[in-house]
Amino acid sequence: MTLSVGELFIALVIIALVLLVSNALRLWLPWLRRLFLPSSVIGGLLLLLLGPDVIGRFMPTLFTDSPGLFPAYVQESWSALPGLLINVVFAALFIGTAIPGLRAIWLRAGPQVVVGQTMAWGQYVVGLSLALLVLVPIFNMNPMVGALIEIGFEGGHGTAAGMADTFSELGFEEGADLALGLATIGIVSGILIGTVLINIAARRGVVKLEGEQEDPDELMRHDDRPSTEEFSEFKKDLMQEAGTTDPLSLHIGLVGIAIVIGWLLLTALQWIEQMTWARNDGLEILAHVPLFPIAMIGGVIVQLFIMRFNLERHVSTRTMSRIAGTALDFTIVAALATLSLTTLGDYFMPFLLLALAGIGWSLFVLIVIAPRVIPENWFERGIGDFGQSMGVTVTGLLLMKMADPKNKSGALESFGYKQLMFEPVVGGGLFTAAALPLIAQFGALSVLIFTGILTLSWLAFGLLYFGRMVPEGGKGRWHKSK
Repeated sequence: MTLSVGELFIALVIIALVLLVSNALRLWLPWLRRLFLPSSVIGGLLLLLLGPDVIGRFMPTLFTDSPGLFPAYVQESWSALPGLLINVVFAALFIGTAIPGLRAIWLRAGPQVVVGQTMAWGQYVVGLSLALLVLVPIFNMNPMVGALIEIGFEGGHGTAAGMADTFSELGFEEGADLALGLATIGIVSGILIGTVLINIAARRGVVKLEGEQEDPDELMRHDDRPSTEEFSEFKKDLMQEAGTTDPLSLHIGLVGIAIVIGWLLLTALQWIEQMTWARNDGLEILAHVPLFPIAMIGGVIVQLFIMRFNLERHVSTRTMSRIAGTALDFTIVAALATLSLTTLGDYFMPFLLLALAGIGWSLFVLIVIAPRVIPENWFERGIGDFGQSMGVTVTGLLLMKMADPKNKSGALESFGYKQLMFEPVVGGGLFTAAALPLIAQFGALSVLIFTGILTLSWLAFGLLYFGRMVPEGGKGRWHKSK
């Protein structure tokens, strides 16, 4: 079925309206705010309930050509959107963000890099071990199921949705629905468990909330977008420089350039692969890698160009963040709206085992490893990595804000720096995208050994290097104990 521009437009308008409704629901229903569920997740779940797997099952097809409230072309448009919009999200990730040197990042955020990397690689170890020992022999699952914890938990809804085509190409179609389901479980349980842990830590004196903690509702209502005056001044200055070009158009253009650069890089790499090791039906890895992690590299190249020629004043970090945020909202709504509940029901026990294993690993790293690796304020810093490993970056930021409202520990800055040495590889980065084809080509056991070595290496390094350090008194400054 070929989609027309008008049909795609209608599908986008429905998502926009649902996002408006979900925002209104969060304002009217306090319990939704207390769950800290993003409006995009609420909107996606609403459309899922109205779709063919729930309410649509009991509705006659009088007004549409398929079960549910929405025509088949709307469902098909939503299925196609995540794979496209996720490229916008990742391309905009580093544009407008100052990229410091590796040494500065390491000195400021080294311990959190170690904890984050241990969590991410360990999710592969836990998932692949579970797959080889239980899910494949007992439930006859595809070995690629072992990568779902990292894709769904650490990668989140966007990554899970963006890899739908890769799942399909490799013959593991149900993996996309399972990954999306895990992402939903991860974000809900991450927030709920994180909130409980923060309260326990406060009672035991690990963190001091005192009277400083903001009302949770206020945390969710907080918005750092520029004021009308700030945006007007920015727009006025930019209009003087760029003629009649609107600032938003300029920023979207930069995202477009990043995506084009990423596409050119990926095409070149795939051509090299076909001319070398993949020749004559050989090993194919890059052929199954989606565009979005390479688009992120394109965004880094664009940002380095901006910094090289001192063009930072033309690029607004807030505007770029809004572009990425809007694209992510639409991605999540569309992905959840087309989630197959039938698939989750068919694989309920494997799905439950993966969810419990992922949650258990994240808790283990936070409670056992983080205190031994992070020299100072381990809980405030570690809770951010825990939140990210269970859902999305925003979950980690939210939990850090709850544990340390005034950022006395400096956890927010360290967490931000950590992302620059984290997201290009895991959590939706290059290895996340390559994990499925690697398992398909080399087998789950080989990838398990590789990720196991990396997990143990990061853990040993953290314990032996940062574990022996003591704080110097400043945020993020340590020295080795004698």
